[in-house]
Amino acid sequence: MTTLRPDPSTKALNGGRVLIGGAPLRIIKLSATGARLFAAWCAGAEVGDKPHHQRLAEKLVLAGMVHPAYPGAKLSPRDVTVVVPVRDHADRLAGLLPHLTDVRETLVVDDGSAVPVPHAVDRHPIARGPAAARNTGWRKVTTELVAFLDADTRPEPGWLEPLLAQFEDPAVVAVAPRVRSEPGDGTLSRYERLRSSLDMGGTPAQVRPRGRITYLPTAALVVRISALQAIRGFDEDLRFGEDVDLIWRLVDDGGSVRYEPRSEVVHSPRTTWRAWLKQRYSYGTSAAPLAKRHGRKTLAPVRVSGWTALAWLGVALGRPRTGAVIALVTAALLPRKLEPLDVPPKEALVIALRGHVAAGRYLADALTGAWGPVAVPLLALSRRGRRILALAYARHLLDWARIRPDVDPLRWLLARAADGLAYGTGVWSGCLREDEPGPLIPDLSTWPGKRGL
Repeated sequence: MTTLRPDPSTKALNGGRVLIGGAPLRIIKLSATGARLFAAWCAGAEVGDKPHHQRLAEKLVLAGMVHPAYPGAKLSPRDVTVVVPVRDHADRLAGLLPHLTDVRETLVVDDGSAVPVPHAVDRHPIARGPAAARNTGWRKVTTELVAFLDADTRPEPGWLEPLLAQFEDPAVVAVAPRVRSEPGDGTLSRYERLRSSLDMGGTPAQVRPRGRITYLPTAALVVRISALQAIRGFDEDLRFGEDVDLIWRLVDDGGSVRYEPRSEVVHSPRTTWRAWLKQRYSYGTSAAPLAKRHGRKTLAPVRVSGWTALAWLGVALGRPRTGAVIALVTAALLPRKLEPLDVPPKEALVIALRGHVAAGRYLADALTGAWGPVAVPLLALSRRGRRILALAYARHLLDWARIRPDVDPLRWLLARAADGLAYGTGVWSGCLREDEPGPLIPDLSTWPGKRGL
């Protein structure tokens, strides 16, 4: 039977009648019965088979307020075939294949290597990209599930069991483990250990556009074959971002996609700054093609309240008092707006003020990331602009102080700056090539929507 784990962001108020949490932020009003059920589930009670219990649990899961936990799985590693796309670097397979002895079968697809790769079940005469290699592989699979693994990954012992348990829910079509960067010496390795674009962190999540976790990397991903067949697999026209596109099409097709960090896979990062910057640039180039396929707002560089953006604009223009007044006025208006949901005024003020602070971080990331290749040089020309940049980059130093990485503050700041600018340069390149400005346009939303159960 299913049990539920509350998300760290979830807060219960008014005796459990009001829930606040999830991503994007949700406010849900429960009945007295719903409040009692939520409290019991948080204490470890099973969801049970009653339809109205299951409906409530499903809505809370989809809101990101709780996460399902299963005692075990009917599926086993023998129900899984692993597909490994590889191009050159055949030596990487030697570190991966010994970890895959418990699955039904491992299919290696050689994507046009200069020297044919041993163990390959199929070979492309010319390189067609990772999407094509994965499509070639999964179409040969006869098991219910396929696990995609990159050749430079290494699964930790027992990695499949937590992922297979999630498939006890028939709505779940894909689950991914946490992909951690392999420890190493040097600034780049230590930075990647904490800031890898493949590592989605230690908290489980429902994956969807605009969620806390919006995509999953196919460096390690388990998918139902039936779901891949329904959407015809990966889009082979995408050289980068094919994993993001796949996840979003699975969600659009009605499937549930989960992130389960109790399962871990280790990934070998780029070993030189040049290769790492090229990778970050390449990731950025995928934003415009994805915006064309899935809508501009899904790739917006920042999503904040319009009023919050106006408040921070006042600060940026040297009018901090004006910005503060806007922030305080909008914060004061929120309690009345949330009054029908029985949110206490004090809590509403906290939501508003935290929203303003979080928006400042998001705007700083956009300024030094997607907008960076144009914004940074222009702002550097004036004293006020340099102050804005100093404020934006100070956000990274605050992160350093919070997590205390094994990197000194200056190198951490330089790595974060290079990370953002490399990605942003790729975004601008892709936007110009595709004639698609979506990844550069902010999404100015309003306050969290009202939802009640």
